[in-house]
Amino acid sequence: MIETFGRKRRQLLIGVSLVSGGLLVPATGLVGRAFALPEKGKEEDKNEEVSPAEDLMREHGALTRVLLIYGEELHRLEAKQDVDVGVLASAADIIRHFVEDYHEKLEEDYLFPRFRKAGKLVDLVDTLLQQHQAGRRLTEQIRALAVAATLKDETKRQQLMEALRSFIRMYRPHEAREDTVLFPAFRGIVSPHEYDALGEQFEKKEDELFGEDGFFKIVDQVAELEKKLGIYDLAQFTPK
Repeated sequence: MIETFGRKRRQLLIGVSLVSGGLLVPATGLVGRAFALPEKGKEEDKNEEVSPAEDLMREHGALTRVLLIYGEELHRLEAKQDVDVGVLASAADIIRHFVEDYHEKLEEDYLFPRFRKAGKLVDLVDTLLQQHQAGRRLTEQIRALAVAATLKDETKRQQLMEALRSFIRMYRPHEAREDTVLFPAFRGIVSPHEYDALGEQFEKKEDELFGEDGFFKIVDQVAELEKKLGIYDLAQFTPK
């Protein structure tokens, strides 16, 4: 509802501007543009407005894909197969810069304090924050161990495998609980105006850190890592 209101408001302002400038646009023309189907493809996704909850949830989608990369590398370590430590290091860097320094900071700076102020889901927020902190420690370990020398040292191999297991095990329920409990509840503790304004703040912060269309750039980086591991093709996961 909030996104729809925002679009209608901009359309009204456009209409007023055209009239004031001496250009009368038929109402049917405005309606046609307002309800015209957008062209398909990535450009459609880039230009659409995204609510705060949707923004955070699609970032979880990128995180999930990195967890799949972690899982594939873990499987190869356990099976004593060839491991691409360069891919693992790059995946850990995405976790550090996109998930921890950006996504989780949004939650910690904008969501968690509002839930505490409202006295809602405080225990959940405390647990989520503890997990953010634990995740950063694990990322440090993974990044430090994602080097060729680790593969020749059995003790370090075991440490890397345990760090990967712990990270995957924690973040799967972590992001699921946020998607199904925390984010849906967020609308109920802020005003519609504040909710809409936060969406703009999130987008501005993303652009500052990663450039225009930063989310899509991160997704492209993740896809390249998937291709290097041979796990990009979605069809390969379909049961025979």
